[in-house]
Parts: sequence; C-alpha cells; structure tokens
Amino acid sequence: MKVIAIHTAPGVRLPMVARSSVLAEAGVGLVGDRYHGTKHRHVTIQAQDALDEGAVELGRTFAPELTRRNITVDVGPIPRVPGDRLRIGDVELEVVRIAAPCRLLDDTIGPGAARALSRRAGTIFRILSSGEIRVGDEVRVSTLTDVGSRTDRCRVSAGVRRSRGAGRRCRHSG
Repeated sequence: MKVIAIHTAPGVRLPMVARSSVLAEAGVGLVGDRYHGTKHRHVTIQAQDALDEGAVELGRTFAPELTRRNITVDVGPIPRVPGDRLRIGDVELEVVRIAAPCRLLDDTIGPGAARALSRRAGTIFRILSSGEIRVGDEVRVSTLTDVGSRTDRCRVSAGVRRSRGAGRRCRHSG
C-alpha cells in the first residue's frame, strides 16, 4: 500500500488542494487543513480501489479529491477498528472511526455518490507522531491483534476507550 494523492482544504467547503507532501503534527492534524487543531479528526484516508468500485456502482468516474479525504492510497483495505494503527513514513496514525460519506458528495460528484461510497469512504485517524507525509510513501498497517499479548491489547484498547471517556474494563481481562 502506498500514498498516491494528498489533499487539504484551508477551510470548510473550500476546494481541496493537491500537495506532493504535508506536515503532520502529533495531536493537532495536517498543517494547512481545515481540521488542523481538532481533537480527533486529524486525517482521513481512503483507498483508490474502493473509490473505483464506487465509481462502477455510480456509473461515472471521479477525482479522489471530490470525496474531501486527505490521503488516497492505491489499495485497501484501510484499517477501520478503533485503536488499529498505521505508519506512513515516520508518522504513526491511530484509527478513530470509519468516515461516513457526506451528502455533499451528491453535489460535488453527482446524485447517488453518497450511497455508492457507503462503506468505501475511508477512515478517520488521529496523528500520534509528527513528520512529513509524501506522495509515494509506503503505508504499513498494524492491528490490535498485531500488538502482542492479551495484556498489551488491553492496554492499547483501554487507552482508546479512555480517550472517548468510556473507562470500561478490557474484555480480555479476568
């Protein structure tokens, strides 16, 4: 899996701008993007092969920036389980949640786009470590099951839960 496109928008509803690279700031977001400074929605990632499937269902092709996602990789699947991680260059990212397709897609891409991209709209990540992300960078995925022992997974999982304020016990404990 590798990065094939990077886009940011300086403000809400402003056009996406193609970039060859972007600075990712841990805990803050992508420099120059509308979500820079938000608590959890630092970067959105989508897969071109999933967009291609959506285009077939929709009956028309479209440019990846019309989905308003930040990073497009060549192939998926993109991790979707909260707590799963991936690394792009030196930047480590953690899944927050699945990105839901917005009704604005019907305006920018065409009627039915939001429906065609349902379950294909990518994933929202928080940035855990700072660095530069470039077009062409390799993407390395790790899931909670890759972390190690049940105890390790519980620590990772509990950290994710605490960040959402739930504070529940790990299902692997006891």
